[in-house]
Amino acid sequence: MEQLRIPANIEQLGAVMEFVDEVLERGDCPLEIRTLIDVAVEEIFVNIASYAYTSDEGVAELNAGFEGEPRRAVITFKDSGVPYDPLEKPDPDISLSAEERSVGGLGIFLVKQIMDKVGYRYENGQNILTLEKRLSV
Repeated sequence: MEQLRIPANIEQLGAVMEFVDEVLERGDCPLEIRTLIDVAVEEIFVNIASYAYTSDEGVAELNAGFEGEPRRAVITFKDSGVPYDPLEKPDPDISLSAEERSVGGLGIFLVKQIMDKVGYRYENGQNILTLEKRLSV
C-alpha cells in the first residue's frame, strides 16, 4: 500500500486525486474502473475536508493499493476528526422527487453503489473508511 498524508482541506483535492490515479495507473487498473473509483474518492475526501474537523488543523491519511484474487483496488481513508460512521445513515429514498427528499446522503449512497465494498470503523481515535473495487468489470 502506498500512503499520502495531507491537510484535510478542499484545496488538497487535486493532490488526493493525483495520488490515487497514479497508484491505480501503476497497478494497471482499467480506465472504466479508475473513473468510478475517482468519483468515490472525491466524495469521501470532500466529506472529510468539509466535516471531519472543527478547525482547519486536520490531517487526512490515504492508503491505496491492490489486494487479493480476484484483484481489487483498496483505498483507506483515516482522519482524527469527529467520530462519524457515514454508513449508519439510511439510504435516501431515490423514488421521491428532490423536493420531497431530505437533504444529504446522496453522496455516500452513490459511493456504496459504485464500490464493491465500503467499510467503516472507529479505532484508536480515528475514523477509518475503506473502499474496495474489483478490477474486473
